[in-house]
Amino acid sequence: MTQANQTRPYDFTGRSALVTGGTGILCAAIARALAVCNADVAILGRNREKGEAVVRELSSLGSGKSLAVYGDVLVRDDVHRAAEEAIRTFGKIDVLVNGAGGNNPRATTNPSTSFFDLPAEALEAVFDLNMLGTFIPSQVVGRHMAARKEGTILNVTSMAAERPLTRVVAYGAAKAGVSNFTRWMAVHMAQEYSPAIRVNAISPGFFLTEQNRFLLTDRETGKLTERGGKIIAHTPMGRFGDAEDLTGAALWLLSPAAAFVTGVVLPVDGGFSAYSGV
Repeated sequence: MTQANQTRPYDFTGRSALVTGGTGILCAAIARALAVCNADVAILGRNREKGEAVVRELSSLGSGKSLAVYGDVLVRDDVHRAAEEAIRTFGKIDVLVNGAGGNNPRATTNPSTSFFDLPAEALEAVFDLNMLGTFIPSQVVGRHMAARKEGTILNVTSMAAERPLTRVVAYGAAKAGVSNFTRWMAVHMAQEYSPAIRVNAISPGFFLTEQNRFLLTDRETGKLTERGGKIIAHTPMGRFGDAEDLTGAALWLLSPAAAFVTGVVLPVDGGFSAYSGV
């Protein structure tokens, strides 16, 4: 790479991305950042209304095209159709962001439900959404990238994968699988298909989302809950992350500036993973 290319890494003109989970707070921010950098962006989700709302916002940013495609990341045929629609519209897929994921309250321990009583079907739902929800799009879009001998995949794991958290046993285990899979696929794609295919992940720390807002803050007062207070006390930067805090790391890993970076799981956590508590 020339020095000139390294200093202009974030112009994604002519590049296209498929973002799963793009209607959520964190991955919608990544989609917006890509659109601002002139990428063509397709959002894959199950909720048509939310997808169209994100696309309306993306269409006002940058010079790229935007597209909402619908389907379930756990249904291979849905992912195939979504990828084919993105390829028909944009000509190719250069970037895959695997952002679909989440927890299930029934797979979380609490005062009324012990670890020993967690139902298998709830655990399976969490494992499937996070692990298979990353695996299947990586297979579908990865095949397209293998044929073209280039592409970039960015997975979204969690600090719960690196530092096991109380209560969210299934979610932490599933995200640890995503981290391991990221490293495995990085090696596999580079060795078997092309070193120009890179696979990395970001590992967000604690961000307020619709899923966790009222676990970390009080619904009525907005003050920190006991759990939220513990998190802030163990985050050296002393705050929760904003969605936009993810975008710099994501754009770097997706850009030519990171051309020699693959198999990395990058914490974006305000120092949480570095702090021992003393």
